[in-house]
Amino acid sequence: MINSRSGRKKNLKLSAICVAVVSVCLYMLHDPAPSVHGATDDASAKPTPTPARPTQPLRQPQSRKPKYSEFSHSVKAHNIACSSCHTFPSKNWKTVRDADAAYPDITEYPNHASCINCHRQQFFRGATPAICTICHTSPSPRNSRRHPFPNPRERFDASPKGQTADSDFQAFFPHEVHTGIVSDLISGQGGIVNASWRGPRMQEESCAVCHQTMEPQGEGDEEFLLPPPAGHGDAFWLKRGTFKSSPIGHTTCFTCHSTDTGISPAPTDCATCHKLKEPMPMSDFNPALAQKIGVKERVLLDAWRTRASSGTFRHEFSSHAEMSCSTCHNVEAMITTDFRTKKVPVASCSNCHITATSDDGGILNYEIDERKTNPSFQCVKCHLAFGDKPIPKSHFEAVAAMAGN
Repeated sequence: MINSRSGRKKNLKLSAICVAVVSVCLYMLHDPAPSVHGATDDASAKPTPTPARPTQPLRQPQSRKPKYSEFSHSVKAHNIACSSCHTFPSKNWKTVRDADAAYPDITEYPNHASCINCHRQQFFRGATPAICTICHTSPSPRNSRRHPFPNPRERFDASPKGQTADSDFQAFFPHEVHTGIVSDLISGQGGIVNASWRGPRMQEESCAVCHQTMEPQGEGDEEFLLPPPAGHGDAFWLKRGTFKSSPIGHTTCFTCHSTDTGISPAPTDCATCHKLKEPMPMSDFNPALAQKIGVKERVLLDAWRTRASSGTFRHEFSSHAEMSCSTCHNVEAMITTDFRTKKVPVASCSNCHITATSDDGGILNYEIDERKTNPSFQCVKCHLAFGDKPIPKSHFEAVAAMAGN
């Protein structure tokens, strides 16, 4: 009788610890803009109206066999108000960032009450329930340590889970609404109005608020991000200054969207910005090459994985660095959740890389001619994964346009 009672107490203790293990409801898994995640926000939220654009519809929840070692926001039962699981701000928001950089934010997993009502059976299944591993590094009665929460992103990326995690969400950011506002703030005009661009200089300064050159070469002699192997010749090897960064947290956003300013959407209006991720088209990225080069920084890898146009394009190359962002990007039409608005058209390469005839030196002209002669020829000047694919119609049209046809 004593042994039986002792055993029950031991099991209850173990079960209680496993309950403490899971903060299932918000496993964001790696967020491009780590933050308060959710598919549906509070009914009281009043998102800022955004321009009508041809965006893809929100992905519908998919039916699938439950895998309790993972958490997916796309599961129908998880499509509930964000505040059902997440409390703003988290109790630890003052300690996860340096004191001078801390601000109210969602920086910790939800309480167990968010999950136990639906997943009680999974919580008490086996000595180490699979569901506990979503949040805990090594669930056991003696170890309650958790994986870092995906926000702040820098802290999460440095963890083993952050190296391979993939977020359920993408951040919605309509550039058209913000470019004029940022330009006004930079110029000192101050008013929060939806204004137009204020000229090339203001365009560049406005873009630089959110986008900077990653791993720049600057005045240094190290051209490549990591040393290439001996004898690599003219084969592609990633160079410094290839990519531009994008915000990976709330720091820039909360400068304007805060409880102090009252500018909508508020920090608690999670679903205004965080949308379930749509299936992305193929990008010009070669994972085997990235591994060979030794690229491990998650933010840089994410920038490379989402290159929908040219996987080799280098922003810091002298001729490119001298151009305005709007030379290649239709900035005001860009909506981050619609890949079609972000794709750089090949016509942007005209004058430098596309000419009227091959004799004029255009690299696109040359590679099209080579493909006509040799169907197995791979276009490597701009591409990593697209080089052996059929040449798109847009490329032929760009050459024809330069020739005046």
